[in-house]
Amino acid sequence: MRILYSHRVQSHDGQGVHIDELVNAMRCAGNELVVVGPSVYRKGELGGESALVAVIRRVLPAALIELAEIQYNLPAFLRLRRAYKAFAPDFVYERYNLYHLAGMLLKRWDRVPFYLEVNSPLAEERGRFGKLKLHHLAKALEGLVWRSADRIFVVTEVLKGIVVASGVERERITVVPNGVDLDAFPAAPYRAKPGPITIGFIGFVRDWHGLDAVIAGLAQPSDPPIRLIVAGDGPARPALERQAQALGVARLVQFIGVQQRQSVPDLIRGFDIALQPQAVAYASPLKLFEYMAGGRAIVAPAQPNIREILSDGETAILFDPQDPAALWRAIRRLAADPQLRERLGYAARLALEAADYTWQANAARVTSAVASDLARPSVSASVEPALDPPG
Repeated sequence: MRILYSHRVQSHDGQGVHIDELVNAMRCAGNELVVVGPSVYRKGELGGESALVAVIRRVLPAALIELAEIQYNLPAFLRLRRAYKAFAPDFVYERYNLYHLAGMLLKRWDRVPFYLEVNSPLAEERGRFGKLKLHHLAKALEGLVWRSADRIFVVTEVLKGIVVASGVERERITVVPNGVDLDAFPAAPYRAKPGPITIGFIGFVRDWHGLDAVIAGLAQPSDPPIRLIVAGDGPARPALERQAQALGVARLVQFIGVQQRQSVPDLIRGFDIALQPQAVAYASPLKLFEYMAGGRAIVAPAQPNIREILSDGETAILFDPQDPAALWRAIRRLAADPQLRERLGYAARLALEAADYTWQANAARVTSAVASDLARPSVSASVEPALDPPG
């Protein structure tokens, strides 16, 4: 198939990993892709955004930044339409971003089938964790884009429910969880070794990841001794480093910064226990699939979106996120039981393979759903071009 992939991502964080892996998997499956996105994305490094974007976010008031995001749709749409005219794709596949309207506009002007990938309800998320000012406008535009798509691909059943509540028909929503490249994770069953237990976290370090609770628990004596590796960077790291110093556990915490993608499998194989201390309610955390591929025992919160992937006592230890002591009870239980760590890690890898949580399978799920839709003549037929677009 010929796919025009549209996005507005500027930073090489988990979003960038998802984009790169899915695009690569689609191409490896024999599809032709043209990717249209901000030029700064191609120049960015893993874990960061462009210096210019960072300065703009720091200097401008939040409302002006949001208005600039809306204005960005004019060049974004023109760029996407030029690519559409030159490439003549079978459909547009867009990664949803708040205030990003290019794919929807292209559908309305050129009647192109429009498919949307939604990884989070960004109006809600930015309202909670960011500095969103134009709340009503953001929510209205989000719903408009979602309802305009011929089909929406979401990463969890929980997120599907949120999209349904916005007015999108349930049958137009397909759940495709995140995945992993198994070729990068050759099977290497966990074997317990004597010495300190290494608990590990990999990902971008933000306040809502709950690493403060992990560091706080290190201040309690433990047998066997436990140390923490944090692989990643982000706005929460300085406060976590100060916390470790204040609690006198800095010697037990190693912050190793952002790691290149090719280093991740070996890094995870160095963990005895892999951590997901907190997770937003609708997410499909990339790290969980990497932990499973690495065959490591996982500690994660017992909430619906996590239970879509993991089973307590079978492929992970899931703890009550409402109980402040539950996280460390789960960690200490695994630290004291090497056979349980081995069993859970092995079962997690088998479950990953059985469900085929891979980028290759995800690419096939997406293209299969689109091919089925396109075989029906009704797709996009109801959308009439309204105007000649600018330029």
